[in-house]
Amino acid sequence: MIGSLLVANRGEIARRIIRTAKRLGIRTIAVHSEADAGLPFVLEADEAVLVGPANPALSYRNTEAILAAAKQTGAEAIHPGYGFLSENAEFARAVEANGLIWVGPSAEAIVAMGDKINARNLMAAAGVPVAPGTVDPAASEDEAVAEAARIGYPVMVKAAAGGGGMGMAAAHDEAALRTEYAKVRGFAERMFGDGSVLIERYFPRVRHIEVQILGLADGRVVALGERECSVQRRNQKVLEETPSPAVSPELRAALCAAAVRAGEAVNYRNAGTVECLLDPATNEFFFLEMNTRLQVEHPITEAIFGVDLVEEQLRVASGLAPTFDPDALRSAGHAIELRVNAEDPKRFLPGPGAITTWVEPTGEGVRVDSGYAAGTTVTPNYDSLMAKLIVFAPDRAAAIERARAAVAGFEIAGPKCNLPFFAELLDNAEFVSGDYDTGIVSRMR
Repeated sequence: MIGSLLVANRGEIARRIIRTAKRLGIRTIAVHSEADAGLPFVLEADEAVLVGPANPALSYRNTEAILAAAKQTGAEAIHPGYGFLSENAEFARAVEANGLIWVGPSAEAIVAMGDKINARNLMAAAGVPVAPGTVDPAASEDEAVAEAARIGYPVMVKAAAGGGGMGMAAAHDEAALRTEYAKVRGFAERMFGDGSVLIERYFPRVRHIEVQILGLADGRVVALGERECSVQRRNQKVLEETPSPAVSPELRAALCAAAVRAGEAVNYRNAGTVECLLDPATNEFFFLEMNTRLQVEHPITEAIFGVDLVEEQLRVASGLAPTFDPDALRSAGHAIELRVNAEDPKRFLPGPGAITTWVEPTGEGVRVDSGYAAGTTVTPNYDSLMAKLIVFAPDRAAAIERARAAVAGFEIAGPKCNLPFFAELLDNAEFVSGDYDTGIVSRMR
């Protein structure tokens, strides 16, 4: 097993990785910006190194500073968490070029799946269902219009290099397509340094389903069930649950088989997620993208399978077998994750601030992965995620009830907070029924 680990991230995911590493007897190193010096993940690591100012480009995305910290502290491996440098192939290569262990998939897999058009084409060749769309980037508005005529309206305009729900827009006719094409292309150039745009069929009513995969050290790829991720605001998830109330055993088997094929197509190692769109009218599913990293919502998979995915990541990176029998994976119960964000619960606009009260709920089946505590400050420099509230119960109805109680027992004062939104959602008849789609939040507003 790896002996020392530098966590190239911040907040709740850094703290969560450190917790597992320390349980395994691994020496932990945190890197942090000036703004994060007093956060729990910094205080709980065995060592901590300041890598730059608040601006993430000068700290958490500063490859040279992070590698220097690893050398300074004698780190043996680097875990990137999610976001920041986690899907940066050049960083992965630099880690390994410096003689360190990269806790993640190969740079080649990251590159292969990082471009949505290339990923679509790879998946189609591997027999994974893909939605009707472009094979090559639409190089101009006119080309986009021609592709949309072939595919059929409505269409989704997507940044090929995008991710996390960014760089996407729906168009229901040619005029809208021309407007959105220009917007998405400009956004993609600014945000990702790549203005490539693809056009795909847009499904007005759709569910967002993803499958957790793990590429093992022996070369096998296994699937650990699906997660329902359809509760979204601005194309970004705010609540996830597993198993999905929309997925039958037969559909689950098909989704997992397709996800394994996707991983095998790029010789995938370590944790990853294959995201799909599910048409509830036909039960057809289509490949959306592959996240070549650990997902924010991984704890709900851990809850129903009884595994620690960070431990499994570290075992794969160390060349070790998993803690479980890949041929006898079994899940039980139901789990829900709520992303507790520092944001207005009505309009979902960021609302950072100093935390004066922070009381986490406790009890059977309740887990909180938090990045903050009373006396710390949520700054505007980073994502608004403060904590993840995870509940587990024998069935979905019990999990919803447990989530209601946990939300009511979570006290946060200082920054704005979306806990009131979750109280509303958990009582929403559409959500409670299980028959919902990605439009549920907009219908609540």
